[in-house]
Amino acid sequence: MSALQIQEVVKRYRAGGETVTAVDVVSMAIEEGELVALYGPSGSGKTTLLLLAAALLAPDAGSVRFDGRDLAGLSEREGSHYRLRDVGFVFQSFHLLPNTSALDNATLKLIAAGYRLSEARRQTRPWLERLGLGDRVDHTPEQLSMGERQRVAIARALVNEPRLLLADEPTGNLDSRRGQETLALLAQICHERRIPGLLVTHDPAARVFVDRAYDLRDGRLADAAGQRVGEPAAAAVSVVP
Repeated sequence: MSALQIQEVVKRYRAGGETVTAVDVVSMAIEEGELVALYGPSGSGKTTLLLLAAALLAPDAGSVRFDGRDLAGLSEREGSHYRLRDVGFVFQSFHLLPNTSALDNATLKLIAAGYRLSEARRQTRPWLERLGLGDRVDHTPEQLSMGERQRVAIARALVNEPRLLLADEPTGNLDSRRGQETLALLAQICHERRIPGLLVTHDPAARVFVDRAYDLRDGRLADAAGQRVGEPAAAAVSVVP
């Protein structure tokens, strides 16, 4: 069974007295150790799919399952536990606390999970070192570059050793070189730790690093060649090497 299964999912919103279909019968499966990129214009439903995978939204139809468990069936407490223990979520906005060291910013998820500060710092420091921030752990966000802030946010997402990686435009605030370094790292984490990853992005460079890429337009999913997923292809297509 796929680690993350999105099966015929529909999600609608009410906006200005109208019903908007953000996700329109989307199916996708992401295996362990696989990073998948999702492209599409703003408003196409990309972030909605991430929020469904994080159990922050429930589908109006269809199902989202992680390791066979229907996420829509989780209670509020179970959903919080799932996000805290199983999910590493990398946001486009860094959400770092001002006047707080990089080390302590990166420990926040562990603190929320009940770790003592000393234990959380001990588990977090190797991640910051791996991300090239070993000599910046005592610096506050105000003293860090944009790329360094993003790496702190990535460390925070990974310190709990998640079983699912979700990333929402993680290179949106980075220059080209830092963006590619971030993409390479996320792919490496998924492959090394054998966890599934879903990456929402506008960055064309992501296609080089991911295992597969899809386009989402008007809530409908197509592979990178434009073929609607679920429809018969005229010929075999290799999406991403």
